[in-house]
Amino acid sequence: MEFRKNDLVTLEIEDCGIDGEGIGKADGFTVFVKDAVIGDTVTAKIIKAKKNYGYGRLMEVLKPSPYRVEPKCEFARQCGGCQLQALSYDQQLVFKTNKVKGHLERIGGFTDIPMEPIIGMDELFHYRNKAQFPVGRNKEGKIVTGFYAGRTHNIIENRDCALGVAENKEVLDRVIAHMEKYGIEPYNEATGKGLVRHVLIRYGYFTKEVMVCLILNGNKIPKEEQFVKSLCEIPGMTSITINVNKKHSNVILGEEIRLLWGQEYITDRIGDISYQISPLSFYQVNPMQTQKLYAKALEYADLHGQETVWDLYCGIGTISLFLAQKAKFVRGVEIVPAAIENAKENAKLNGLENTEFFVGKAEEVLPREYKKNGVYADVIVVDPPRKGCDETLLETMIEMNPERIVYVSCDSATLARDLKYLCERGYELRKVCPVDQFGMTVHVETVVLLSHKKPDGHINVKVEFGKGEGKVPLDNIAKRAETYKPKE
Repeated sequence: MEFRKNDLVTLEIEDCGIDGEGIGKADGFTVFVKDAVIGDTVTAKIIKAKKNYGYGRLMEVLKPSPYRVEPKCEFARQCGGCQLQALSYDQQLVFKTNKVKGHLERIGGFTDIPMEPIIGMDELFHYRNKAQFPVGRNKEGKIVTGFYAGRTHNIIENRDCALGVAENKEVLDRVIAHMEKYGIEPYNEATGKGLVRHVLIRYGYFTKEVMVCLILNGNKIPKEEQFVKSLCEIPGMTSITINVNKKHSNVILGEEIRLLWGQEYITDRIGDISYQISPLSFYQVNPMQTQKLYAKALEYADLHGQETVWDLYCGIGTISLFLAQKAKFVRGVEIVPAAIENAKENAKLNGLENTEFFVGKAEEVLPREYKKNGVYADVIVVDPPRKGCDETLLETMIEMNPERIVYVSCDSATLARDLKYLCERGYELRKVCPVDQFGMTVHVETVVLLSHKKPDGHINVKVEFGKGEGKVPLDNIAKRAETYKPKE
């Protein structure tokens, strides 16, 4: 049977795609249905049809899955942020484990994968320490803020996200009230006009410090003094800044930061390490799980105080400083100059003198330092962006020949690709541990340990040196040793 756009189909959802969508079949025709859960029987409308598969919109749940739960957020289906709120948490962990395992099998070609149990979350909501809220007007002309609907730039009004902290709503209420009182226009993406683009809020999970950064299509907010006074009434307010972004693009942050009040940073902790976090800093958004993630990376690194470690894509030194507690020396690389300055300050803040940080692309800095300056590594830790590692970087890692490589990944597909490259060139996949950093979403972090491949077996050979039949002359050995003498 041929299916077309707008056809209604009844499906039993038998599987789950990598983006959390339910998968069912109608007469052999595969349909991907957002918001459907494994075990559901649903009615879906075909919104896009290919030859053998299509995409459907969930119209009705005829028979709910035993894994289906009531979403905590009323905007869960509209908003693009939480793809799995309708799925029970134990099944979310099964989904994420299978996602990592599936990528390692299909893309990496691995079998008998040494998977450890996924590390789940204790607090399933209000765990995010950072949020970026776009500001605009709705159809009625009212100033709104919230999140973009999935695959659009239409703002779903929501000042109290179930994943964010309670302070977010208090900040947003005051920002919108200030805009309304003084006639300040939100930014309009279509025209490029208007002033207020986004509100960035960071929260110190352990210190309770609050940062507000207003992203503007201009240099200042009208009535700055009144604006600051209002925000300072919020307990824990520590930093209020302006970020200038006049570019006509959908990039959120510009490069210029201006301090309005307080400090240019807030401070928070992961384990025993304190970090200064600026508006531009990369910092993991789930501090409780990050502590577990880094503890697992540290366990895999197996440091005993004698190792030299390279931390690639080090950001503000979050993993570097964790490692420096156990290593002899740690070198970090990051492309963002401000992040490296933060990393150096964070090292001083924690009294760690066994660190060195480099500005630049990891795929350029590591080969340069290895080939020109002769630096080496006993252990390499790599935590790249979603696109994974550049092949030049992987080549240098192979050349440097560290005893262990610890790969921390936020995208299991590019992880699998990079692991395949490394394991075809002398390394062995020893351990894999998924960590759920982002409950209610399809995203999952993974920590992997690679080490040198061990020999398949050994052969005992008996050799007698000296003169006589069947013996090896010692002068011959000396000549051969000179021939194969390694380079300096």
